[in-house]
Amino acid sequence: MLTGKQKRFLRAEAHHLDPIFQVGKGGVNEAMLVQITQALRVRELIKVRILDNCEFDKRDVAAELAEGTDAELVQLIGLTVVLYKEAPKRENRRIELPKAK
Repeated sequence: MLTGKQKRFLRAEAHHLDPIFQVGKGGVNEAMLVQITQALRVRELIKVRILDNCEFDKRDVAAELAEGTDAELVQLIGLTVVLYKEAPKRENRRIELPKAK
């Protein structure tokens, strides 16, 4: 679980990122979750764009993405979802989070 300070830090880090995945009218599927999980393993922090033609509620899509990839939902702003998942190996970590108190 991320603290408020850590989420604020991650939002700042994600500000300059472009979305690398899109959720369309078909919603979230298993293949998409596998690809997002692989991207999170490498990048740790990604943005996903929910398209206007998506038939599902944006909050449900964001929760499904976070749960399906076992990642932390950092932010849902507009139709953009920011996800974070710490790299499994310490030497592969790119982002150093502020310490939780």
